[in-house]
Parts: sequence; structure tokens; C-alpha cells
Amino acid sequence: MDENAIGTRVIGCAIEVHRELGPGLLESVYQKALSIELAESGLKAQQEVPVLINYKGRQLDEGFRADLIVEESVILELKSVESLKEVHKKQLQTYLKLTGYRLGYLLNFNAPAMRRGVLRCVNGVNEPSSTF
Repeated sequence: MDENAIGTRVIGCAIEVHRELGPGLLESVYQKALSIELAESGLKAQQEVPVLINYKGRQLDEGFRADLIVEESVILELKSVESLKEVHKKQLQTYLKLTGYRLGYLLNFNAPAMRRGVLRCVNGVNEPSSTF
């Protein structure tokens, strides 16, 4: 399955979680619920994936944890905030750069409608999602 097909299914799962739970909960709740929904849709997703950072040939003790990685090809950064900020977008861009993944989604579950809380990032360039 290619990245775009995975992305389409991810958005469908995120919409289902948002319909079921609504906005206003902690990010961790949405992460667990989305993991369940992804698995039920047949997608393999890993939660809180540690990503090591290599700096000038040296591995740093500190890295970051990716909220979800789907099918070892799409990275998901989950938020539950009033509005997405530029720093959130930059965070996803950096995660894509450091992991080498080409596609990522920033999902804000605190949006009134899930489709308003989706930002698709391809090769480090943010764009509104058109996969739904």
C-alpha cells in the first residue's frame, strides 16, 4: 500500500475517533483510541516510537518519540490544542527530516470538526489535507 492510500485511511480513522470522542480530551486518549481504530482498519501502527538523532556522526542520548508511525512509512503527530501553531508544523517537518519518511500528518483532535484539524506534510512541505 502506498503512502497516500495509508494517509487516506489514517484520516478516516481520525475522523471516526473524533466523532466517537469529540474534542477536549488529552492527546494520550486520542493516541490510544486512534491506535485501536488503525488496527481495526488493518493498518499496523506503533505508538511512542523512540527516534534517535545523529548529530555530526555522533548519536545523541536524547531524541524524540513519534506519537504514531503507521505501516513504517507515515508519521503522525497528534495534538489537542486550541489551534495549531507554526511551531507544531515545524515539529512535524523536522520529524520527517530526521526519520527520512516522506509523509506525515499533524492531527489536532481539539478542532470542532476533524477535517479542520488535519495538516498533511509531504517531504517537509505543509499543505491542507485533501485526502478526505
